Amino acid sequence: MKKGKGSYDASHTFLYERCIKDWWPALDAGRQVFHYKKGEIIFKEDDPVAGVYFMIDGVVKVHKHWTEDKELIVRFARQQDIIGHRGLSTNSNVYPISATVLADCTVCFIDMALFRSTFAVNDRFAYDFMMFMADELMLSEQRMRDLAHMQVKARAAKALLAVEKKFGVTDRGYIAFTLSRQDLASYIGTAYETLYKLLAEFSEAGIIQTDGKDIAIIHSEKLEAVVGE
Repeated sequence: MKKGKGSYDASHTFLYERCIKDWWPALDAGRQVFHYKKGEIIFKEDDPVAGVYFMIDGVVKVHKHWTEDKELIVRFARQQDIIGHRGLSTNSNVYPISATVLADCTVCFIDMALFRSTFAVNDRFAYDFMMFMADELMLSEQRMRDLAHMQVKARAAKALLAVEKKFGVTDRGYIAFTLSRQDLASYIGTAYETLYKLLAEFSEAGIIQTDGKDIAIIHSEKLEAVVGE
């Protein structure tokens, strides 16, 4: 990890875009900019909560222990996303999840003191941050319901659609960020072997197309039908 102060442009983050410009000098003075390489851990489960991270670029997976030897990926974060917010609580002072870098990334970090001041001074930031938290809660509850009640094939179909929506597609029609099969399995909540079989099944049915680790969704409506089964 490399650390920077005021030399990196963080103006296109969720944080700056929702704060009044008169507050930007306070952010410039108090923020820290961290640069992480692929595979580095930004924070891990049970680390003391230090503050909140606003993504500038790169890709991060947010994950937690699912069983003793397996992880569940809760979501993926990229530019304009926030990580570390799940540590905000009156009942705990540790992060309940981990954040690991999947593609070299840069984040704008503010500690809890600056976060509280920013929240108190900037009405738009406070409102949009609360809406972000509400959306995250809704998605987390939906994920838990899916894991409990949805068959793994339907979860795989839904995950592929969600990943395509998150990252977009290349000129060739492939999902614009390549996830490892293990990370995709951890996002779905299944074993690598099960995911491998499902991708082969989708491919044979002409629903998706693969090229190495890259995946292209050919018939999104057929995937949506699988989700609804």
